[in-house]
Amino acid sequence: MPFGNTGHLSSRVLFGAAALFSMRQDRADRLLETLLEAGINHIDTAADYGESELRIAPWMKRHRDGFFLATKTGARIRDDAQESIHRSLDRLGVDQLDLIQMHNLVDPAQWDVAMGPGGALEALIEARDQGLVRFLGVTGHGHSVAARHIASLERFPFDSVLLPYSATMMRMPDYAADFERLISLCQARGVAVQTIKSIARRRWDDGPGGHFSWYQPLTDADAIARGVHFALSRPGFFLNSSSDGRLLPLIVSAARTRAVAPTKKEIDDDIVRFAMQPLFEPGQDDI
Repeated sequence: MPFGNTGHLSSRVLFGAAALFSMRQDRADRLLETLLEAGINHIDTAADYGESELRIAPWMKRHRDGFFLATKTGARIRDDAQESIHRSLDRLGVDQLDLIQMHNLVDPAQWDVAMGPGGALEALIEARDQGLVRFLGVTGHGHSVAARHIASLERFPFDSVLLPYSATMMRMPDYAADFERLISLCQARGVAVQTIKSIARRRWDDGPGGHFSWYQPLTDADAIARGVHFALSRPGFFLNSSSDGRLLPLIVSAARTRAVAPTKKEIDDDIVRFAMQPLFEPGQDDI
């Protein structure tokens, strides 16, 4: 499916390379090998994902032409973002990125810095002008992310956005309203929409430390399938796979079946059965 206006035909499931955060190279190699089997041709990583970029580098030596490669920078000022982009290119072992994204740009003060004079956006534009990257995007988590992405698109014509989309998040009227306004804008402008957290169950009761994912994912295959279908039943949406790499086969399996949105009753039943909660309540714009 076309990834926005980039001209790339991306698989609808994008590999969320946060799964490689602290993974050994041999295990990372095996997991990356499954992307070929699954038909996934789009990798999404970040400078802040631990060893992820380094784990991808050997794979890129053999398969660079077959993948759309995206990474992110958490830098907010121009010089730091410039350094971050060059470091990512070096760590990934490539001459050019397909997409560089400003990572979790939601906090108003950070947004003002990144989007203002001397901010990270200037470094992204410069990298594109130099041919180091092809496209620019913005990502975010949190309850206010959709509204913040609208502001970002009003400031600059980004090629893609990334944000949470799940049944529990969309049951919050204010989040849902902002989300749908953002989607209308993206559709009108041809901006690619990447979704995350579609199979999130809730936050960990003991905090994210020591877990494969900072949030507690669903592990029941049928419930995962409903979460995947919730996202992919929306035309034009892409789904980033979980940072828990063990769930990739279940996500791929679900994506191979026709994506029919779960019914209200199915969602209600899952919320009760699995004690599901929104990851971001009003006022929560953290990780």
